[in-house]
Amino acid sequence: MRGISWRRADLRAADIRTGLKWKLSAAIAMVGALVAVALSLVVHNAARVSMLDNARDLADERIQIAQRNYELSGRPNFPNVKVDDQDLPEPLRDKVRQGRRATYVTDSAGGGPDIWAAVPVQDGRVLSLHSGFTDRSTDILKDLDQALVIGSIAVVLGGSAIGVLIGGQMSRRLRKAAVAAGQVAKGETDVRVRDAIGGVVRDETDDLARAVDAMADALQQRLEAERRVTADIAHELRTPVTGLLTAAELLPPGRPTELVLDRAKAMRTLVEDVLEVARLDGASERAELQDILLGEFIVRRVAAKDPDVEVRVVHESEVTTDPRRLERVLFNLLANAARHGKPPVEVSVEGRVIRVRDHGPGFPEALLAEGPSRFRTGSADRAGRGHGLGLTIAAGQARVLGARLTFRNVRPAGAPEGVPAEGAVAVLWLPEHAPTNTGSYPMLP
Repeated sequence: MRGISWRRADLRAADIRTGLKWKLSAAIAMVGALVAVALSLVVHNAARVSMLDNARDLADERIQIAQRNYELSGRPNFPNVKVDDQDLPEPLRDKVRQGRRATYVTDSAGGGPDIWAAVPVQDGRVLSLHSGFTDRSTDILKDLDQALVIGSIAVVLGGSAIGVLIGGQMSRRLRKAAVAAGQVAKGETDVRVRDAIGGVVRDETDDLARAVDAMADALQQRLEAERRVTADIAHELRTPVTGLLTAAELLPPGRPTELVLDRAKAMRTLVEDVLEVARLDGASERAELQDILLGEFIVRRVAAKDPDVEVRVVHESEVTTDPRRLERVLFNLLANAARHGKPPVEVSVEGRVIRVRDHGPGFPEALLAEGPSRFRTGSADRAGRGHGLGLTIAAGQARVLGARLTFRNVRPAGAPEGVPAEGAVAVLWLPEHAPTNTGSYPMLP
C-alpha cells in the first residue's frame, strides 16, 4: 500500500502539460475523422445499393427477353439462362411459385454479390438467370473506396493543420497574456495585458485581458490606498513618539526610566521602519551610485557593526552601487541572523555576491516560498521577536539597487526535506551594471 501511495503521489507530481494548439488540433482531427468515416460509409453503401439496383434491373430485362424467346421457340436462347435450375435460391423460388417474376441478390463465396432473376413460363417450368457483379462495377466500387480513404486522410490532416494554426494563435495570445500578468504580479504597474496580446479580432482572450487589467488596476489602487494610510499613520506617529522619547530622557535616572526609554526607542524604530517600507512600496526611492571595492567595504562595515562576525573575501571586485542602501541591507541581514539564528554568523564576498549565514534552525517555509512579508515573523522556532520588517526592508532596498535577494536553508547533502536545517543563508546578488532601470542617477565619488 505504501508503494501504491508513492506511485500515485509521483503521478500527481508529474503534471502532464499539453499545449492548447495540440488539444484543439487533436479535437478537430477526431471530429474530422468521425465525420469522414461516417460519410465514407454512407457514400459506399449508397453507391453499392445503386449498382446492385442497376444490376437487378439489367437481370430483369434479360430474363424477360429469355422468356419471350422461350415462349416462341421453346428455348431461352440467352446466355446464363437455365431451365429449372436446382441452385435457385429458395426465397426466389417461392416468389416464382406465386407466379411472379422476381430478382434476388446473394453473397458468393468470393465475397462479391450474385444477381439472380427468375420467371415462370407457360409449361410450368422456371427460367432463371444467374450472373455476378461485373468487374467494371467492382473496379468502380474499389476506386470509390480508395478515393474515400484518401479524402478522409486529407480531411483529418487538413483539420489538424487548421487546428494547429487556430490553436497556435490562441496559445500565443494566452501566453502573451500570462507573461504580461506575471509582469503585473511583479509590480510593473505600467504593463497592460490587453496591449500585450495585441490583435484586431475580438474574442474571449480580449475579455480575459480586460478583466485582468481591471483587477490589476483595482488591486493597485487598493495597495496604493493602504500604503498611503500606512505612511500617514507612521508620519503622524513620528511627532508624538519623538516627544515621548524626549520626555523620557528628562526623567530621573533609574530602572523605570530605562524601561520607558527602551520602549520609546523601539517604537521610534518601528515607526521609521514603517515609513521606509511605505517609501519603498511607492517606488519613489533612487539610488545614489558610487564605485566601491565590495570586499573592503563589507569588511569595514561588518567590523564596525559586530566584530564577532567572521568576514571572508573570496574574490574582490569593484562595483557601482549605493553604499548607504547596501549597508542597510547588510545590517538588516546581520540583525536577522543574530535575532533568529545561532552563532557563528559568517559573511562571505565572492565577486558581486554577498552571503550571510547563521547556524540556526533555518528560514520558515513560508518565507522560502513567498519571500519576506511585513509583520510576519516566521515559524515558532525562528521567530517570536520583531515585526517582520527587517527582511522586507532588505528586499525593498535590494530592488532599488537593482540587486536580487534570495533565501535558502542549509541541510546535509542528500538529506530529505524533513531533516532540520543546519543554518540559513541570505544571498545578495549585485547587478553587473549600475541600476539605471530603477530611475537612479550616478553620483561622483
